[in-house]
Amino acid sequence: MTDQIAIVTGASRGLGFALAEALAPRYHVVAVGRTTGGLEDLDDRIKARGGSATLAPMDITKPEAMAQLCRSVYDRWGGAALWVHTAIHAAPLAPASHMDHKDFDKSVAVNVTPMGYLVPYMAALLGETGQALFFDDPHTGERFYGHYGATKAAQISVAKSWQAESVKTGPKVQILEPRPMNTATRMRFHPGEDKSALASPYDEAARLLAEAGLTAPAS
Repeated sequence: MTDQIAIVTGASRGLGFALAEALAPRYHVVAVGRTTGGLEDLDDRIKARGGSATLAPMDITKPEAMAQLCRSVYDRWGGAALWVHTAIHAAPLAPASHMDHKDFDKSVAVNVTPMGYLVPYMAALLGETGQALFFDDPHTGERFYGHYGATKAAQISVAKSWQAESVKTGPKVQILEPRPMNTATRMRFHPGEDKSALASPYDEAARLLAEAGLTAPAS
């Protein structure tokens, strides 16, 4: 097993799934997600590439679970080299005047609140030499994107502060912007969209990792 540990939050589907697969076997992947079936599929694909993974079917909105995860990573490996954060809640698009309060609350609970404990927890694991990757999807002020646009912007705002604060001390924090992809999140926003015009999550994973200086191993 490689000594390089990559923690991927939101690894059970979409871009997180593709990134986790692309990072193996260069890293041992700690795959965090709520969908056990998706994580098991990921594990099969990682093993087929000669890599290895530890599956963590956990909910990032539970601070105690995330504290337990990070403590387990520290106790077993002494830290991590990389944190990739892709977990997101995408509520259905709606006019601001018709937003469902439960959708708004869940958007805050998944997209914003975990940053308050995940960043401190992961910073301790990454130390001075590790890296963290975030993924922007700017929709602030766009029609019908009230809850998603606001909460995604808040998430990235925290990431940008951490990025600015850690320039000299580490870890290295990067914020990348994926192209529109054929994912469940995108289809939830635009169910009738022509999928053939969208990027593949696997292609985007390769492009984004190259942009971050983390070249994915060949298939």
